Amino acid sequence: MKRPIVWKRLLRRCAALFLATLAVWLLLLCGGASGALRSLGESGGFVATALAAELGKAPEEDGPLSLLDGWDRLAVGQSLLLTGSQGAVAEYLSGTEEDPQLPAGQPAEDHDDMGEEPQVTAAPSDIVARTLIPTSPQGYDVAGGLYLYNRTGESVDLAGAAGAAVNITLPAEGPQILIIHTHATEAYTPDGTDVYTPSDQSRTLEEEDNMLRVGDEMERVFTEMGLRVVHDRTLHDYPQYNQAYTRSAQTVKDYLAQYPSIKIVLDVHRDALVGEDGTVYKAVTRIDGVDTAQVMLVVGHGQNGSNPHWMENLTLACKLQTGMNTLYPTLARPMTFRASSYNQELSTGSLLVEVGTHGNTLQEALAGARLFARAAGQVLLGLAE
Repeated sequence: MKRPIVWKRLLRRCAALFLATLAVWLLLLCGGASGALRSLGESGGFVATALAAELGKAPEEDGPLSLLDGWDRLAVGQSLLLTGSQGAVAEYLSGTEEDPQLPAGQPAEDHDDMGEEPQVTAAPSDIVARTLIPTSPQGYDVAGGLYLYNRTGESVDLAGAAGAAVNITLPAEGPQILIIHTHATEAYTPDGTDVYTPSDQSRTLEEEDNMLRVGDEMERVFTEMGLRVVHDRTLHDYPQYNQAYTRSAQTVKDYLAQYPSIKIVLDVHRDALVGEDGTVYKAVTRIDGVDTAQVMLVVGHGQNGSNPHWMENLTLACKLQTGMNTLYPTLARPMTFRASSYNQELSTGSLLVEVGTHGNTLQEALAGARLFARAAGQVLLGLAE
């Protein structure tokens, strides 16, 4: 019964190929090879439109042809297949638009022990959503599809880190992963049913609304995948914010001494993104129809070589980033390499995980935490005995 459908699909694709070939021929005829090559390559609009059209989304009245220049519009317009998804492409292109005050993928200032910075907040309707993905290699170390925003003076062999093996084996018994929160009271924008009593701006002591809830979601997914997790619930940033990393360092040391089987330490935070004009941004993408906070992995270098494990931690970050990129291509923001150590000198499997920003909602953050744990869990299962 399905054979006629298969033949129809084959005929449609053959027709699309013929029309696309005809479009290129028309470009060559009307504008020469240089115009055709520019249309297909430089702007990227033609490629994005063609790929999105293959998803078969329903057309909308205002399509992305208005976002393309003359050559792109001519090429796309030759094919009914390529023009059939204009609305979906418009949404895609607008969702990745950069703001001149907020370079794509670049994080907020370092979390450190120098004191708490004032947090700018905004009403949900005033927060600007951005999907933070690199649009060029400028400002990044790039290797094999991985982007690293390097905020240190250290030269990084990103290709070497990405290609190296993770020298970690998760034991068959005992806890394998430690989830902690140096800044456990960090919270998100109150919205909908996720309204909390703040202890400070974008912070709360209510465990159902701060980073402990995000850690719970990661723990749940990891556990369902067969990984063994310890989730520490200490509020290292309350009642005093300063020296939070000093206190969380002692927590990590205590757990590593109690459970030598722990090989992975994830310090889970949320970021904060504020433009030069005070605009509050949230890092969000849409995956499987769900608004999802983007996730950023942070590797600490350590002042004056205080973290001898930074290259090993970076290798782990590359593997987890590749896992996210493979399963959920827009989930991850570029990795970040910062001067502080973030206690990552205590383990060769330590990373800081930023789930969304203070402009995101809790539900967006939970969605990001779930997908991160699924992608990371696949990688970590490959390290198990």
